[in-house]
Amino acid sequence: MTTKERYRRVIEYFSVAMPTAESELNYRNPFELLVAVVLSAQCTDKRVNLTTPQLFEAYPTAHDMAKASAEEIYEIIKSISYPNNKAKHLAALARQLVERFGGEVPSDPDDLQSLQGVGRKTANVVGAVLWGREVMPVDTHVFRVAARIGLSQRAKTPLATERQLERGFPSELLPIAHHWLILHGRYTCLARKPKCEACGLTEVCKYYQQNIKKEPKG
Repeated sequence: MTTKERYRRVIEYFSVAMPTAESELNYRNPFELLVAVVLSAQCTDKRVNLTTPQLFEAYPTAHDMAKASAEEIYEIIKSISYPNNKAKHLAALARQLVERFGGEVPSDPDDLQSLQGVGRKTANVVGAVLWGREVMPVDTHVFRVAARIGLSQRAKTPLATERQLERGFPSELLPIAHHWLILHGRYTCLARKPKCEACGLTEVCKYYQQNIKKEPKG
């Protein structure tokens, strides 16, 4: 099977199995999404969603959070991963939003990446979710699933995977394809024990064909 054919089959499958795919982070506006995505680094969306209601009640806007210290933010987010660093990032990020962008989240990717704690993946997630930007944010789920299925070939870094996926998927599908791969990795193609028996992609999946299908039964 060619890589092009594999992409076609994957698109056909997800278009039926997951016609609606979107972020599982809870947010009501661009500021809340940006904060939630920063908090989600190496942390589950579920944990972030348990944390952000209190955070956004205390600091509903960038202007409000800009007045807070990292120590005050830490007390609210201390149950998530790397709370010290993330508290510092959020305090600085909020001040930068106020000082440079009037408290609004900028849509320009370079402006986003200039903010404290916002790297390429975070900027791409925000751009894809808020503005349908045709980009492919690559987190651990996307990196793993793309390699297992065979959508990426010998990609050693998230950036390499990103570039291959952006070439493989039609550009207009990139925002939803990002969520297809994340959700598939989160609920089916698990890191330690993928649920291949519940997967509809086994016929095109390199990992299944090479590692599972050949296993002796019984």
